[in-house]
Amino acid sequence: MIIKSQFLYTRLSRIRASCCCCFSVCSSQQPCLGAFDSHSFASTLQRTIQDGDTDAGKRLHCHALKRGPCLDLFAQNILLNSYVQSDSLDDALKLFDEMPLRNTISYITLAQGFSRSQQFHHALHLIRRLFREGHELNQFVFTTILKLLVSMDWTPMCCSVHACVYKLGHHTDAFVGTALIDAYSVCGNVEVARQVFDGICCKDMVSWTGMISCYAENHFYEDSLQLFCQMRSMGYNPNNFTISGALKSCLGLEAYDVGKSVHGSALKTCYDRDIYVGTALLELYAKSGEIVEAQRFFEEMPKNDLIPWSLMIARYAQSDKSWEALELFRRMRQASVVPNNFTFASVLQACASLVLLNMGKQIHSYVLKVGLLLNVFVSNSLMDVYAKCGQIENSIKLFVESPEHNDVTWNTIIVGYVQSGEAEKAMNIFIRMLEYDVQPTEVTYSSVLRACASLAALEPGLQVHSLIIKTTYNKDTVVANSLIDMYAKCGRITDARVIFDKMNKQDEVSWNAMICGYSMHGLGVEALNLFDMMQQSNSKPNKLTFVGVLSACSNAGLLERGQALFKSMLKDYGIEPCIEHYTCMVWLLGRLGQFDEAAKLIGEIPYDPSVMVWRALLGACVIHKNIDLGSVCAQRVLEMEPDDDATHVLLSNMYATAKRWDKVASVRKCMQKRRVKKEPGLSWVENQGVVHYFTVGDTSHPENKVIYEMLEWLKKKTREAGYIPDCNAVLLDVEDAEKERLLWVHSERLALAYGLLRIPPASSVRIIKNLRICTDCHTVIKVISKFVQREIVVRDINRFHHFRNGICSCGDYW
Repeated sequence: MIIKSQFLYTRLSRIRASCCCCFSVCSSQQPCLGAFDSHSFASTLQRTIQDGDTDAGKRLHCHALKRGPCLDLFAQNILLNSYVQSDSLDDALKLFDEMPLRNTISYITLAQGFSRSQQFHHALHLIRRLFREGHELNQFVFTTILKLLVSMDWTPMCCSVHACVYKLGHHTDAFVGTALIDAYSVCGNVEVARQVFDGICCKDMVSWTGMISCYAENHFYEDSLQLFCQMRSMGYNPNNFTISGALKSCLGLEAYDVGKSVHGSALKTCYDRDIYVGTALLELYAKSGEIVEAQRFFEEMPKNDLIPWSLMIARYAQSDKSWEALELFRRMRQASVVPNNFTFASVLQACASLVLLNMGKQIHSYVLKVGLLLNVFVSNSLMDVYAKCGQIENSIKLFVESPEHNDVTWNTIIVGYVQSGEAEKAMNIFIRMLEYDVQPTEVTYSSVLRACASLAALEPGLQVHSLIIKTTYNKDTVVANSLIDMYAKCGRITDARVIFDKMNKQDEVSWNAMICGYSMHGLGVEALNLFDMMQQSNSKPNKLTFVGVLSACSNAGLLERGQALFKSMLKDYGIEPCIEHYTCMVWLLGRLGQFDEAAKLIGEIPYDPSVMVWRALLGACVIHKNIDLGSVCAQRVLEMEPDDDATHVLLSNMYATAKRWDKVASVRKCMQKRRVKKEPGLSWVENQGVVHYFTVGDTSHPENKVIYEMLEWLKKKTREAGYIPDCNAVLLDVEDAEKERLLWVHSERLALAYGLLRIPPASSVRIIKNLRICTDCHTVIKVISKFVQREIVVRDINRFHHFRNGICSCGDYW
C-alpha cells in the first residue's frame, strides 16, 4: 500500500507541475491569455495520450475549463484526439460542438474515431460537413474517406473520390495512392490499382506492399511475385506484410520452391518469427505436402498465439493425420492457449475422420463450457461427428437447435442421411433446403444424386439434373461423376455415357463410375473398351477400376480376358489384389463351371477368404446344381455368419432343385431354430414420383383388380406366343398347376402389369427387385417385351436386364 501511495503521489506531482507550466494567474486573478502557454498544454496532453493516462487528460481539461477560453485551435484538436483515443466519443462530440473554430484536423480526428467504433454514418456525416464548410481537402481527408468507404462496403464510390483526388493533384502522393490501391483491391479493380501505383511519384515501402497485396488478394499471383522481385531489385527490404503477400502468391501458384526463396528473404530480414509471416510459412509447407517441415517450423515459432496452433491442427486434420491433430490440441491446452471456433472445427473433423464418438462427446462438453455451441462452424462439425459415428439423431437435434444454418449445415445432414442409408430422408432435407432458399453446392448435388442412385429413383434424379443445368455446377467434375453413377444405377446407361463424353476432363472417379456402370448392365465389351481408353488417358487404373473390369468379365463370361487382367494387376500396375478382386474371379470361374480352378484360387488367397468369396462360389453351385461343393460353401459362410438368411435360402433352393425335400426341411428347421427369417421378395416400380411396391401374390394395391386383369391378358398372349412355364423355378413340393399359378403372381410380374397399365407407352418400364430374378420370369418378360413393343428394364440384386424385342441384354448369361 505504501508503494502504491508513493506512485500516485509522484504521478499527481508531475501533473501539477505540468499544470503550473500551462496555467499562470495574474495578480488581478482574472484570466489572462497572454500568460497561458497553450503549446505547453498541448505537449503535456500528448504525453498523457502516449502513456494511455485518460484520467490525467481529463484533469488537464478541467484546469483549462477553469481558466476560460484559453486554448487555441491546435490545443483543442489535441484535446479532441485525447477523447477519441480513449473511446470517449460522447465527450469528444461535445467538445467538437463547443469549439468556436474548427479546421480539417478537427473533422478528420472525430470522423476517424467514429469510423474506428463502427459508427460509419456519423463519420460520413462529418465528412459531408467538412466538404460543405469548405475546409482544406488534404491527404488525410482522402485517406480517411477511402478507408471509410471500404469499411462500409461502398467501394464503387471510390471512383468518385479518385476523380476528386486527381483534380486536386493528390494522386501522386504515396499516402493517398496507397489508400486508393487498398480500396480498388477490395472491389477487385486491379488494373486501376496498378495505374494508381504507377502514378505515385515517390513510392515508399507501404505503396509497394499495398500493390503486392492487391495482386495476391485478387489471385494475380504471377504479377504479385514479379512486383516483389522488382521491389527487391530496387533495393527495398520487404516488411512482414510484403512477405506475407508474396507467400500467399506462392501458395496460389503452388510454386513451393519460390516460396522457400521468400522464406530465405524472411530469414534475412528477421521476419520469420512474425505471426503473419510465420502463419503464411506454415501454410506453405503444409500445402506443399511437407507436413514434417511444417511441424519443424511450428516447433520453432512462439507458442503464445492461437493462430499457429489452430492452423497446424487444421492442416493435420485435412492431411489424414487426425491423431497428430488431436495430440497437438492436447499440447495446446497444456500451453493454456484458449481454442476458438476454427480450432474446435478442425479437432472435431479429426474425431469424425477417426470415428471417435467418445472423444467427440468430450469436445462437445468443452464447447458447451466455453459457449461456442451456437457458432455455425462448431455446430456443423459436431453434426458431422455424430453422423459419421452412426448417431444421426444427435446431428438432427443439433440441426434443430442451431440458430444459424448455412449451406454446410444442410450438406452435413444430407450427407449424414445418405451415409446411414436413409436416402429418402436425405431427399426430404434437400427439398426443405430449397424451400428456405439456400443455394445448393456441388456437395449438395453430388450427395442428393447419390441418394437417388441408392433408391434407383430416376424421376427425382432427372429433376435434380435439371436444377444442376441451370447452375455453374453443370461443368463440375464431382457433380458429373455423381450424375454418371445415378443414371447408371437407375438403368439409363446411355445417358450416363452422354454425361461422361461431355465432361471437360475425366478423372479416375469418372472412368471408374462409367466402367462399373457398364459392368452392372452386363455390357462387358463396352466396359473393357473403356478400360483401354482409360489407359491411353492421363488417368491411372486403381483398385476400384479392376473391380469394375473383373466384374464386367464375370458378368459377360470373358474368362481369358479376366484372367489376363487379374494377373496384370500386380505385374503391370503394382496393385495388390484385394478380396473384391478374388471374389470377382471366383464368380467368373464358378459361373463357367470351373469349380476346381475356383477352389484352387481360393486356396491361393494370402489371407482368410471372406464371406463374399464363399457366397460367390455358392451362387455358382446353385446355378450348376453342384450340391456337394455348394454344401461346403454354405457351411463356410454359416461358420462366419450363422444368421445369414441368404445362405440358408440358397442352400434350401439348391436342395429343392435336386428334389431333396428332406434336406429342404432340415434347412428350414435350422432357420426356425435360429430364428432366421427369409427376406421377402419385393419388386417396385416408380410412376410420377410415386413408388409402388409389390410382394408375391400381393392383393393390397388400390388398383389390384385391373392389375390381375392385365396379368390374365399377358398370360393369354404369352401362351399364344409359345411360352411354356418352367415349373422347376418354383421350389415347392406342389402340383405343376399350382406352380404355374404361383409363377404368375411373382412380385416382378405384378410390378410389370402395373407399369404397362400406368406408365406412358413412350417410356420404358423400370422394375427394381431386391432378389435375383427367377429364370421363368426372365423368360416370360423377354416374350412380353416383344409383343408389347416396349423396353422393360429389370434391376435385380446383381445387375440390370434390358429386355427389347424378345432379347435380354445379358444374353441369358447371368
